[in-house]
Amino acid sequence: MSEQEHPFAQYVRILGKGRHGSRALTPEESFEAMRLIMADEVEPIQLGAFLMLMRVKEETGPEVAAFVRAIRESLQIPADAPKVDLDWSSYAGKKRQLPWYLLSALLLSQNGVRIFMHGASGHTAGRIYTKNILPEMGIPVAASLDEAAKQMAENNFAYLDLENLSPKLHQIIEMRPLLGLRSPVHTIARELNPFAADYVIQGIFHPGYRDIHLEAGKDLGEPHMAVIKGEGGEIERNPDIACLVRMLHNGEFSEEEWPPMFNKRHIRGDELKIEDLLGVWRGEKEDEYGAASVAGTTAIALYLMGRADNRESAEKMAWEMWNNRNGEELLVASG
Repeated sequence: MSEQEHPFAQYVRILGKGRHGSRALTPEESFEAMRLIMADEVEPIQLGAFLMLMRVKEETGPEVAAFVRAIRESLQIPADAPKVDLDWSSYAGKKRQLPWYLLSALLLSQNGVRIFMHGASGHTAGRIYTKNILPEMGIPVAASLDEAAKQMAENNFAYLDLENLSPKLHQIIEMRPLLGLRSPVHTIARELNPFAADYVIQGIFHPGYRDIHLEAGKDLGEPHMAVIKGEGGEIERNPDIACLVRMLHNGEFSEEEWPPMFNKRHIRGDELKIEDLLGVWRGEKEDEYGAASVAGTTAIALYLMGRADNRESAEKMAWEMWNNRNGEELLVASG
């Protein structure tokens, strides 16, 4: 008598039938596969096979959307959480430039934009991550969704690491050194938007993931989303090069190329010192590249949120915010 097949085996089989026999999962199959994963009803060998087969095939927008729906059902969102304006993912880490994107997020929060930032840390050697940087800047890292909600209510900003947002997804991302490759979870986690912000901004490194994020956002019914090829894969505009901004507004896709902010390339420093980042914020140091990166990234968010009608006015508004920032504080109590 043969042993009964494991319920998850069918999803591995769909992906692993070979060049002509395999196919993408349907939304229903994707949802159930992720539900089983989140419920710890999958054997480790099955999970590894599933992740790597999905990696070889490459996840689709509809698959990602269905995965996200299943994961959202496992999240305990506080009933009294404040309305979040902008969902900001931070999963790549930095190794070539300072994390200027953090100053963009904090600048927006000073100007009344409530931001929930989430990310992962430590999965790739040689990079610095938001979770490790914020404490050096004197900004607390939330330890739970409840704590994140409280911080956003007080300061318009909170960061929650995936380890506390979704321990199961964190466990999967931590498998990268074991598997040797990133898994689809890096894409899926970026789409979580757990507080249902109306505006979602995404940074990618590989251009092919633009379409995946936008298609997933549309399937999930996200009202507004912007995707850029960010510096190092983070949501950070490189002011030295052109930036293609692809957007989703109420089910309609659009794109616009923003030109370089300089007619020269800047030489990057040898070391990434958070003191330099703080020095620029306080006005104690000058960094032409860094200030432009902050303003340029802020401008994209303002444009996405409809606070400016075009690139020029968005950049002008962002520079005004930068020049009028409270350089003495990074977080300012929301009014």
